[in-house]
Amino acid sequence: MSAGLTLSNAETSFSEPNATGLVPALLARARIAQRQIDNYSQQQIDLLVSALGWAVINPDNNRALAELAIRDTGLGNAEDKVIKNHRKTLGLLRDLQGKKTVGVIDEFPDRGIIEIARPVGVVAAITPSTNPVATVINNIINAVKCRNAVIVAPSPKGAGSCARLLDYIYRELDVLHVSHDLVQMLPAPVDRAQTALLMHMADLVIVTGSQANVRAAAQSGTPTFGVGVGNVASIISESADVELAAQKIAHSKTFDNATSCSSENSLIILDSRYQSMLAALAGQGGVVLTVQEKSRLQQALWPDGDKLSRNLVARSAGHIAAAAGLDRPACRTARFFLVEEQGVGEQFPFSGEKLAPVLTLYRAGNFQAACDRVSELYGWQGAGHSVGLHSTDAGEALQAGLTLPVSRVIVNQAHCFAAGGNFDNGLPFTLTLGCGTWGKNHFSDNLDYRYFFNKVRISRPITENIPSLDSLFGEYLRRRNA
Repeated sequence: MSAGLTLSNAETSFSEPNATGLVPALLARARIAQRQIDNYSQQQIDLLVSALGWAVINPDNNRALAELAIRDTGLGNAEDKVIKNHRKTLGLLRDLQGKKTVGVIDEFPDRGIIEIARPVGVVAAITPSTNPVATVINNIINAVKCRNAVIVAPSPKGAGSCARLLDYIYRELDVLHVSHDLVQMLPAPVDRAQTALLMHMADLVIVTGSQANVRAAAQSGTPTFGVGVGNVASIISESADVELAAQKIAHSKTFDNATSCSSENSLIILDSRYQSMLAALAGQGGVVLTVQEKSRLQQALWPDGDKLSRNLVARSAGHIAAAAGLDRPACRTARFFLVEEQGVGEQFPFSGEKLAPVLTLYRAGNFQAACDRVSELYGWQGAGHSVGLHSTDAGEALQAGLTLPVSRVIVNQAHCFAAGGNFDNGLPFTLTLGCGTWGKNHFSDNLDYRYFFNKVRISRPITENIPSLDSLFGEYLRRRNA
């Protein structure tokens, strides 16, 4: 989920071979393969899901995929991608264990309802260069868990990683004698014409990445689950354990060089905790930039004034320091940079998403002022995504959930790991985060398998249940007639 970034297939110019014949041929093969598993039992589907998962969980495969992703995209770092690919896939498989997606999946005798899961058909998965393996396998597993075929449209830079992943997947499909056509990808070079036609012809579109891709999917005429813009803010409350908060934030902000849309972009720190929080962040390798250094960093990150530099997205702090001319010794060895800011909006680019190890700092007099600042930030960019909160006051978490334009309130956790599901919280593992109507999405959940099947309901007669007029209108009519 990136704001204004030129990192995806929908925004990159490529030669446009005739997609009219290629894409329908892929779809035709996918539909045949989907029908071949349509009558699979739950046990057969779950075995197939395990095979797909092993294609990434296999350590040799994972390492090769991570290194290829870095070589092709230049985004993030290989060690963190190995961890991400493993944990996200393992967590998804855990979430799917025991979940029914074949035949009768639920019964409600008191309501006379039986629910049946049916596949949607062929899923088009539009995936980003920032997570060219983890997002792809997440979509593939969810789709096949619900007896669908899937065709991936990777970002051009991620096409090599996707092709290698599919090679590993095909080895596992061969073990189970399942057609390779169940999981396909648009061939490189992936272009806009192919992607657009795929989205138009598929039965369901899942799109993660730039807003250009999300808009194109929404206009395809096919049911679509897209994402909103990321620009996560975290509040450091008076009751926060600043040392623990700094540790979690630093880990989150530097992981995979901040490729995740769930990485913190701004910290709103209450005045009473400001200096101690800065000290704690410094202890984690954060360096507060001077006014002059901030100006140089801004010019390097936004050389054209509005779009992030492709050359600095998801790069290490050391790489960015060299590119921006931050030659102070502390800057050259920093894990991440801290910039103090007062404003929000177009004239204050540090108030937006950065996809880099850079954190923007704001001060707030009290918790309400901090929430007001979050609302202001999300009014500019990032509405509907999530907010972080470091606090021991349960009331503050509830207040944030009741008042802020966010789909998730992440309390006392490293945000980039927690928002998409983690082993120590109850959110579903995903790399596709719905942002609700705030983020121009029609769902606000962590996208999981439940969005990959149609649900049929059998309804039988039950004992009539007609409410009395008094139960519906009694209180109102008594007040009206008083």
